[in-house]
Amino acid sequence: MSEQHKRAQSLQQSINEAVLRLGVPSLQTELQALRAVSEQAGFWQDTGHAQDVMKQIAKLESRVEPWTMLQAAVTDITGIAALKDASMDAEIAQQLAELNIVYDSLKETLKLNGPYDDFDCILSIHAGAGGTDAQDWAAMLLRMYVRYCEHSKWKCQTIDESAGEEAGIKSISLEISGSFAYGKLKGEHGVHRLVRLSPFNSDNLRQTSFAKVEVMPKIDKPDLLVIDEKELKIDVYRAGGHGGQSVNTTDSAVRITHLPTGLVVAIQNERSQLQNKETAMTILRSRLAQLQLEQHQEELGELKGPNQSAEWGNQIRSYVLHPYKQVKDLRSRYETSDPDAVLDGNLVALINAYLEHTLET
Repeated sequence: MSEQHKRAQSLQQSINEAVLRLGVPSLQTELQALRAVSEQAGFWQDTGHAQDVMKQIAKLESRVEPWTMLQAAVTDITGIAALKDASMDAEIAQQLAELNIVYDSLKETLKLNGPYDDFDCILSIHAGAGGTDAQDWAAMLLRMYVRYCEHSKWKCQTIDESAGEEAGIKSISLEISGSFAYGKLKGEHGVHRLVRLSPFNSDNLRQTSFAKVEVMPKIDKPDLLVIDEKELKIDVYRAGGHGGQSVNTTDSAVRITHLPTGLVVAIQNERSQLQNKETAMTILRSRLAQLQLEQHQEELGELKGPNQSAEWGNQIRSYVLHPYKQVKDLRSRYETSDPDAVLDGNLVALINAYLEHTLET
């Protein structure tokens, strides 16, 4: 067997293993079924359903086709290498080098193979202990994630927001849409700690602030995660603004409590009660899906409510601006001495380090 044939076979084996690990055959079956649906007579009569199906087809094609094309190409080059024609060695070597580059690029998707990794996500930020400093820290994190979305050319939309009294924000929820948004941002879930000289006290003392970031896969289709309506308590009330003034004159704000877990979602951004209820249900489904992933439970009835105090102590990353400059992720151990770049949305190295860490553990 020639050296080129060995290299081709080795690459072919690696690609085949990756294809199986990513579940490409089952994704192909799902894609074929959706294509068959899209070819049925009257498919476009229900425009909303048709658009959902076409979106699913496009998403599956983007995951499946690069791998199937790579598989076909390496199969062809392996067959040519098996002919042992020395005059083809240089061309085979060049093609193998090119295919290896494609494989290395696609291999990144192996890190994003969780059940919801290719979903859009809902990211919420909650100011923690530290008063105005913590609320300002929450606003700094908001800017960091918005900048990351801009770098990634993702869509970022505010769902709900509560402003701070003096500065910053008490809490905010964002809907983030982009390729593998949840898979890439899921590692941001947890408590973020900031150490800096406070701009909010006259002595300019060093201050430690905390903010909690929640990242959940966006589950906007009821059939993806079925919730028993008997387990929900739904309250409607008048939306309020600063100083207790009413935002509108109808009971449009909605608060939904999931009784088994104690999870509560309250939304008042929209003027329509129906819109607020739909948004609240999407967030509730998303939180329950995230809770399932954390607690490794298949049935919603087995879920326990999240332990807020334990989560609050579960610090995942420190950002130090004084007396030295450093950002350190406490899980992957990745660190950088350029917190300004990180806070400007340059999160790729931190995200990749976390995904590499999860593959190793």
